[in-house]
Amino acid sequence: MHRRTKPWLAIGGLALAATLSSAAFAQKSGGTLKILHMDNPPTASIHETGTVSTVVPYMAVYNNLVMYDQHVAKNTIDSIVPDLATSWSWNEDKSKLTFQLRQGVKWHDGQPFIAKDVKCTFEMAKGVGDIKLRASPRDLWWNNIDSIETKGDHEVTFNLKRPQPALIALMASGYAPIYSCHVPQNVMRTKPIGTGPFKVDVINPNQNIRLVKNKDYWKPGRPYVDAIEYTIMPSRSTRLLAFIAGDFDMTFPTDITVPLMKDIREKAPQAHCTMRSTNVHTNVIYNREAPPFDKPEMRRALALSIDRKAFIDILSEGQNLIGATMLPSPDGLWGMPEEDLAKVIGYGDVAKNREEARALMRKLGYGPDKRLKIKLSTRDIPTFRDPAVIFLDQLKEIYIDAELEIIETAVYYSRVFKKDYLIGINQSGSGVDDPDQHLYEHYGCGSLRNYTAYCNPEMERLFEKQMVMSDQEARKKLVWEIDRLLQEDVARPVIFHGKAAGCWQPHVKGLTIMVNSIYNGWRFEDIWIDK
Repeated sequence: MHRRTKPWLAIGGLALAATLSSAAFAQKSGGTLKILHMDNPPTASIHETGTVSTVVPYMAVYNNLVMYDQHVAKNTIDSIVPDLATSWSWNEDKSKLTFQLRQGVKWHDGQPFIAKDVKCTFEMAKGVGDIKLRASPRDLWWNNIDSIETKGDHEVTFNLKRPQPALIALMASGYAPIYSCHVPQNVMRTKPIGTGPFKVDVINPNQNIRLVKNKDYWKPGRPYVDAIEYTIMPSRSTRLLAFIAGDFDMTFPTDITVPLMKDIREKAPQAHCTMRSTNVHTNVIYNREAPPFDKPEMRRALALSIDRKAFIDILSEGQNLIGATMLPSPDGLWGMPEEDLAKVIGYGDVAKNREEARALMRKLGYGPDKRLKIKLSTRDIPTFRDPAVIFLDQLKEIYIDAELEIIETAVYYSRVFKKDYLIGINQSGSGVDDPDQHLYEHYGCGSLRNYTAYCNPEMERLFEKQMVMSDQEARKKLVWEIDRLLQEDVARPVIFHGKAAGCWQPHVKGLTIMVNSIYNGWRFEDIWIDK
C-alpha cells in the first residue's frame, strides 16, 4: 500500500493537541471578523451551487476529509493536509483509496461524525444516493467512484473504476465538504449543520450572514475569533469606500481589480492586499441547440471575433492573462505554453481572424445590410458586466448587434443550467487546479456546469486517458493537446484569465490568499484579530 500521512501525525493525538494549544496560546482570541460580500448567495448548500458567493461565507461551517493547507498559497497535491481524515492510503495502482477518520468529532447539533456521513456525502454529490440534491454541478468530479465501503465508524474506502491519482486533489477543494446524513437538505440550504469551526447564527438574505464560534470544535483552541459577519453590498464602489473608511476588516476576496488597487494604495496605504490569479476565466457561452449557434460556422465566427488584448488592457491595465482553458503559468500548473497557444484558433492576428469571421457570417447570410440581432446575457456583478460591455462592441465587427441582458445572481445559474439563454459572457472558476476537475466539470458530456452542452466522445476518451496517468509530465503534454482541441472545437471560447486582489486591515492576522483557486482558502479557523 502507498500511504500518505503527514509526518507530524506520527507524533500522535496528544502531541497534536499540545501543538495546537500552544499555538492558540500565542494568538489573541475574540472579536468579530467583518467581511464585505458582493451579492446574495443563492443557497447555503455548497454542494448545490457553482459560485464563490456561497463557498466564501460557508466553507468555515464545514470540514473536508482533507484540505489544502490554509497557509500555502499555491494548491498542489503536496500541500494537502488531513482534516476529518487522519491519514489516507492507496493501493498499488491508485484504484482504491482508504481513509482513517478522526474520532470524537461532533456535528454542530451534537450528533457524532461517522464513516456513514462520508459515504452518503459522496453518493449524494455523485447523484446515486438516497439523499437528493436540487442540483449537483460537480457530479462528474466523482464519476470515477464505483463504490464506497465503510469499515466500522472510522474507516472508509473509495473503490474506483480506473486509477485516478488526482482524486485526492478534488477532495481537498472547498467544494467538497462533508455533509451529515441526518440533516434534511432544506435545512442545509438555509441554516446548514457542519463540523467546522463556525456555526451559522443568522442568514438575512440581501443583508448579512453571521457565523459564530463553534466552542466544541475538535481542534483545541480553534477558531480564534468569536464570529464572522458578512455584510452584503451589491455596489462595488460602496464596498470599496466602506473598506477604506475602516468599517470592515476585509474586502470580498475577489473584489479589487487592478484599477481599484490605485484607490486602495492612495486612500488606505496601511491595507494588506494580494493581487493574484483567481483561476477564474471569462468566456463566451452559447446555446448550441438554438439557432443560429447550432451552426458550427457561427460558433467559429464568434471565436474569431475576440480581441483578447483589448479586454485585458481595458479591464486590468494589461495584467490579466491570455490562455486557453487551463490556468497559465506561473500560477497555474497545467496551462498551455505561449508558443503553442499562438497557433490556436482565434489567438493570432486579430484583423486576419475577423476577416475570416466576416466571411463566415456572409456565408450564413449576414452582412453590413443584414445584421444579426441577439441578446447577450450575463450575471449582475461587475466582473461579468464589464467584459460583456466590451464584447458588445467587438461583436459589431462581425455584423452582430447585441442587446445586454443583466440577470440577478439568484436566478442567473438556474437560467444557464436550463439553457434559458442564447449567448452570454460567463466566468468559469476552477475549484481545483487539476484537469480531472476542470475538464469533466466544464466540458464533460452531461455535466451541469457544461453550459454550452458541448459533448464529444473522442474528447471524453482523452479525458479518461490523462486521468489514469501517473507520469505528470506526460500527462501535462496530453492536457495541452486536449486544451488545443477544445479551442478548435469552439467548446467555450476563453477570453482571459482574471487577476484580482483581496485586501485586509493590518490587524487581521493569519490570512493566506491562494494564487490558483478562489474556492479553497476560507476556513478561517487560524485567523485572529490583533487590536
